[in-house]
Amino acid sequence: MGPLPAPSCTQHITWKGFLLTASLLNFWNPPTTAEVTIEAQPPKVSEGKDVLLLVHNLPQNLPGYFWYKGEITDLYHYIISYIVDGKIIIYGPAYSGRETVYSNASLLIQNVTREDAGTYTLHIIKRSDETREEIRYFSFTLYSETPKPYISSSNLNPREAMEAVMLTCDPATPAASYLWWMNGQSLPKTHRLQLSKTNRTLFIFGVTKYIAGPYECEIRNPVSASRSDPVTLNLLPKLPMPYITINNLNPRENKDVLAFTCEPKSENYTYIWWLNGQSLPVSPGVKRPIENRILILPSVMRNETGPYQCEIRDRYGGIRSNPEFLNVLYGPDLPRIYPSFTYYRSGENLDLSCFTDSNPPAEYFWTINGKFQLSGQKLFIPQITTKHSGLYACSVHNSATGKEISKSMTVKVSGPCHGDLTESQS
Repeated sequence: MGPLPAPSCTQHITWKGFLLTASLLNFWNPPTTAEVTIEAQPPKVSEGKDVLLLVHNLPQNLPGYFWYKGEITDLYHYIISYIVDGKIIIYGPAYSGRETVYSNASLLIQNVTREDAGTYTLHIIKRSDETREEIRYFSFTLYSETPKPYISSSNLNPREAMEAVMLTCDPATPAASYLWWMNGQSLPKTHRLQLSKTNRTLFIFGVTKYIAGPYECEIRNPVSASRSDPVTLNLLPKLPMPYITINNLNPRENKDVLAFTCEPKSENYTYIWWLNGQSLPVSPGVKRPIENRILILPSVMRNETGPYQCEIRDRYGGIRSNPEFLNVLYGPDLPRIYPSFTYYRSGENLDLSCFTDSNPPAEYFWTINGKFQLSGQKLFIPQITTKHSGLYACSVHNSATGKEISKSMTVKVSGPCHGDLTESQS
């Protein structure tokens, strides 16, 4: 940019003579001319560069003009002024030492900083009888040179066609746009490649060899553009999805031996077993990793239903199977009768309940003095008499385990006097 030369033999005075000079200039009134306009050269202003606020259509025979930082034309915001008569330049409190005013009212700002961006006011003093002054505002935005970007990756070693990768163009740069390139060309249109709203982040779903890169990102603003170094994803061999086969999905508690097998079989994989998200220790008898492919459980408890998972691993990582659950058959446990300690008088109601833990749920039936009464968990006899005294038993049966067990209690029903209750177990 070639700024206009400063007028020769220009006088420089301080802002303290500003008020007197302004009052002398206002003695004359200028004629009306074409509209005054201001443009920045260059149009896009870079931090650290120079910018010329070039004034067009400046009226002739002007006494002078003043520049202010901002839209307020007071002494505090006064930068510099030029008095035509005598070619005098006056510096104000807002003068930074980097501003130069020319005879055509244009203002040069050197080594522009962020504080320089914003609005500037040109105050033109005229000699016209119609208008004593004219004010023009001009604003510019400051742009920084874009930094050289670099690509951050969530995973530089994804599994082929199995894993998603997130690439981010760093650093985050205000007032900038982001572009992406693959193999030196713009991104292909595919559902596997998706950009974030700002284009700063690129999501790659199910990376294949065709979209492994190299990738480049570019940061661009109105004054500069920078491109990153290329990044290529290192595709790892695809692991097959493992799955578990079990010799018995409905084992009996503390009776059946279980054998879990992790498929598929390969000498190239290591096998790991998981129960409830915790890895199971490898049996001391396992000499080779392939041998850990089969998990043997001599017995299983009711709280060991799962989930069970197996994992196959290579030197880069691993993948787990879907969880498997066992339906452990157990019980019935020794039943419980409520209320367990009580006595009755004639005319009262007898209301007993029986409970047991069992999978599948147990079948219940009641006997009195060895004779079958009814099926179900509850036994209710209204208005009992002394004839209802006897041995009451609740029996429970699990058809899946084949186990049956009972609990009995002796109830005595009294007339006017209290009865008593003894309890026995069979």
